[in-house]
Amino acid sequence: MPIMGVPAAFASDPRASRGRLHAEAESLDRNAFQRDRDRVIHSAAFRRLQSKTQVFVTDEGDNYRTRLTHSLEVAQLARTLARRLGLHEDLAEALALAHDLGHPPFGHAGEVALAEAMADYGGFDHNAQTLRVLTRLEQRYAAFDGLNLTWETLEGAVKHNGPLVPRPLSPGERPNLPATIADYNARHDLWLHSYASAEAQVAALADDIAYNNHDIDDGLRAGLFRVEDLAPLPLVGEVFAEMIRAFGRIEQSRLVHEAVRRLITRMLDDVVGETGRRVAAAGLRSADDVRALPQALVAFSVPMIAADRALRRFLFTRMYRHPKVMERMTGAQDVVKDLFRAYLADDRRLPEAWQAAASAATDPTARAVVIADFIAGMTDRFALTQHRALQGPAA
Repeated sequence: MPIMGVPAAFASDPRASRGRLHAEAESLDRNAFQRDRDRVIHSAAFRRLQSKTQVFVTDEGDNYRTRLTHSLEVAQLARTLARRLGLHEDLAEALALAHDLGHPPFGHAGEVALAEAMADYGGFDHNAQTLRVLTRLEQRYAAFDGLNLTWETLEGAVKHNGPLVPRPLSPGERPNLPATIADYNARHDLWLHSYASAEAQVAALADDIAYNNHDIDDGLRAGLFRVEDLAPLPLVGEVFAEMIRAFGRIEQSRLVHEAVRRLITRMLDDVVGETGRRVAAAGLRSADDVRALPQALVAFSVPMIAADRALRRFLFTRMYRHPKVMERMTGAQDVVKDLFRAYLADDRRLPEAWQAAASAATDPTARAVVIADFIAGMTDRFALTQHRALQGPAA
């Protein structure tokens, strides 16, 4: 098991990076992964996360998570895990901050609506859209489109949940994947057949830990379920019971905070313990050894996987499918679909730069992708404003 503070042999090393698609001079005072993180933070897409839904539409209250606060929480957990495992913290943080950049407004509801609208035009996938943001849609630099991030950051953004194809691709072979991923991979091979770096796996687990635990907090705050409803859940019920025994009848906000922070700690400890066992069994000597493994290196133990799945099932039925949430999400889907239909019928409704891009599209699919890019980049508030504009002035 790596010693905290000492780089593990299998950690990613920015000095050994496979580089950027467009060559750039190295920074004198920041390593390559720090520059990636900073470019993500300074991007327009990252700023827009402040007004994008996590679970609750952003006009429902100021204390619920947004995509931005969620991403910051994931980044904090990812750095903690990376430090404890001897991995490169800057790469883990960059991936955590970038992982949701492709999400459209209104969270899962917005993605479902865009996927349905784009069904005849290649579909829509938020993971592919994240790569699209990072490599095309951010247009800030004079020499290239996108942020020109390192191979390791883009690899992690695409593959943080595991390999995308079952075997190495032959030269010129195009995988059956979203066009954005296939197109970029043809220019800058991301090894789609392998697992990503340990840092990318850390970011993926940090995402799971963050949203599961913080959705407990937000769901209780919104009154969608009660603390007593959590009692049957493995681990979650146990921790809440421990807090009640320890602190008695304290106000719920304090009880929930104490329980959630302990749940997060137990999950982090579990990841460190399970990953340590896998490291000891694997004999890893490099970051590429992690990519060559037949399974993920960074993982929960079997009992924690069971507890995590039980919590997900509970949140799915009691929170994500709660009638109050579904009512708002159904309305949000209608907003996205209406916008797509209106822009597809008349792209003169688009802002000038987007009109030009739509007019320059060489076929209907390319034109639909431009419209999907525009909608996917919207905040909740902007989407609602644009939707009201479609209705015309009030009578």
